[in-house]
Amino acid sequence: MSGHVSTVEPFSQGSDLITALAPEFVLIIGLFTLMIVPNMGDATFRIPLTQVRLPWFFGGKRRNLESDPRLPGLLATVFFSIAFLLCGVSFVNGMARTEIVTPGGTPMLKVDEFSRMFELIFFGALALASAASVNRFPATSRADRSPNGLYNNRRQIDFYILLITTGLGMSIVALAQDLFMLFIGLELASFSTYVLVAFIKESREGTEAGMKYFIVGSVASGVGLYGLSLLYLWSGSLQFADLSVAFAENGLEPLPLIALGLLLVGFGFKVSAAPFHFAAPDAYAGAAAPIAGVLATASKAMGVLGLLRILLVVASPEATDGSAVWLIALGVLSVITMTWGNLAALGSTNPKRMLAYSSVAHAGYMLAAITAIGALNWESGYVDSSNDAALAVVTALVFHLAVLVCFKLGAFLVLSLLEAEKGGHTLSSLGGLAKRDPFLAVAMFVFMMSLAGVPPLSGFVSKLLVIMGIVKVALLDVVATDLSFADIHWVWYLALLMVINSAISVFYYLRIGLVMYFHEPEEGRTGPLPAGRSVRFAIVLCVLTTVYFGVGAGQLIALCESAANALVGAW
Repeated sequence: MSGHVSTVEPFSQGSDLITALAPEFVLIIGLFTLMIVPNMGDATFRIPLTQVRLPWFFGGKRRNLESDPRLPGLLATVFFSIAFLLCGVSFVNGMARTEIVTPGGTPMLKVDEFSRMFELIFFGALALASAASVNRFPATSRADRSPNGLYNNRRQIDFYILLITTGLGMSIVALAQDLFMLFIGLELASFSTYVLVAFIKESREGTEAGMKYFIVGSVASGVGLYGLSLLYLWSGSLQFADLSVAFAENGLEPLPLIALGLLLVGFGFKVSAAPFHFAAPDAYAGAAAPIAGVLATASKAMGVLGLLRILLVVASPEATDGSAVWLIALGVLSVITMTWGNLAALGSTNPKRMLAYSSVAHAGYMLAAITAIGALNWESGYVDSSNDAALAVVTALVFHLAVLVCFKLGAFLVLSLLEAEKGGHTLSSLGGLAKRDPFLAVAMFVFMMSLAGVPPLSGFVSKLLVIMGIVKVALLDVVATDLSFADIHWVWYLALLMVINSAISVFYYLRIGLVMYFHEPEEGRTGPLPAGRSVRFAIVLCVLTTVYFGVGAGQLIALCESAANALVGAW
């Protein structure tokens, strides 16, 4: 891991800029490729005053390749995969940390282990969702040359363009070094997901979900933007470094605290934290299953990233007593979120809504981890121990977000195959899945057990790391100052509630297995499920990674630790 940070000015022609932003450039190339290639044809133009005609390519009758409805999905999957590999390769032989600054020297974006790790999460989830969506929106036959037929045939392109813009927005959030860039990336990704949620406009559920998600998301974004403007009014800067200094000096003034609370509303919506989660179940239920999986994984990771930047970098807790004004509120919010999510999931009979409430519960677990990090006393006599504890919790949090892509998104991909036959909206549609498609039943059961935290799957490792990290923080005062066990920090109870809530969640996760293996299929659903080679390949990848990162998580934990170290080192 390199400790040197190089700086380059934006829009320069230097190789450092191209290397640092290579994944983003790949997605931009993919965006233009999707706009151009599927619309190419055999059009020609005539040279004026001659009879000579030259090929123009743009327009005319499309050939079989350009008109193939699978082409946009395959192109998007390839570009997401290339961006993912470039992010992974950047970890080899040490990360070349790079800051992209304005001509005046103000940092705009920063490439380091922390931002690259989150880009791996984003691009991995989007690549899987893209592969699973190939041929999901059937095009009309090539014989149909009506305007409506052509519109449907090109509808594939719109879907994957929105996926790529979502990826670009998420990458900006990962790289951002000031609140303005963070907000720009957040809104670019958010507006794309609003449309993606409502993309199946033929269904009433899809339209309703998109409208609700857009309205609630717009209100949350407006509240967050107002908080951002108040911070700028108070400090005169939106740079993380400048705001951190301002909070350290005058962070207890009313204006910054109000602004911080407004920002928490915006990011609370992105992570589906109670009480900002009310649009999430409808959005997950109405959206296509791969898009719901992106909301539950990549979009949630984007919100957690924003919370880490704001609460732990900008508004780091006061060192006097190891707490801050926002700390108690965040702890209470985490308890309400994890408990309400699990209790609501118990009564849900729609698998997608059940997974949505499960995602709310997981948001509570993540908020508990962030609360534990904020509870550390940075300027005590045992600061090294504090940094070690912070590193452990951030590592666990990043690891949890990474493996969540494997089993949470994988579960939605299984439901996407059921949606292909107009199912997946009730528990009964999963009935007899073990007889109809044993592979899918096994895969879904593995995903459910990992979500429940059953060893030796990756979900167990991720929850164990988070709980151990919180306990380590809670016992830090006791170990360092020889206090009694009764004097442990109150964040210990967050770890206890995580264990209790995980036990509650086992019931509704096991219910999925019960329906698949012991219930009979619904009437009319006795045949095999659609083939769907691309989505089945994505499911196989999710199953393998879910198991592998449970029994051999060392390499991924090392990557997450390097990412955590890049963030903790900034404190």
